[in-house]
Amino acid sequence: MNAFFAILGLSGTELLVVLVVILVLFGAKRIPEFAKGLGKGINEFKKASREVTESIENEQTPAAPKVPPANTAAQTQAAPATQSTPPETKVV
Repeated sequence: MNAFFAILGLSGTELLVVLVVILVLFGAKRIPEFAKGLGKGINEFKKASREVTESIENEQTPAAPKVPPANTAAQTQAAPATQSTPPETKVV
């Protein structure tokens, strides 16, 4: 957190002054309302970001082709023998 404030160029005293000014301007009752609204906004942004990421990942992964189950010995023994007819050929 200190690195974040260092990037902004805020020291401890400057940060304290900013917080006091915010308290004076908005009052003690309004600050929790702002924080609650900010929290809801951040949660909605994260949710939308997660949905977009999931939709992109779902589009990139192709659906696996459906393969019929392999014949087992029990299935082939239980299945009645059927005669298969050769496919018809047309002479043009």
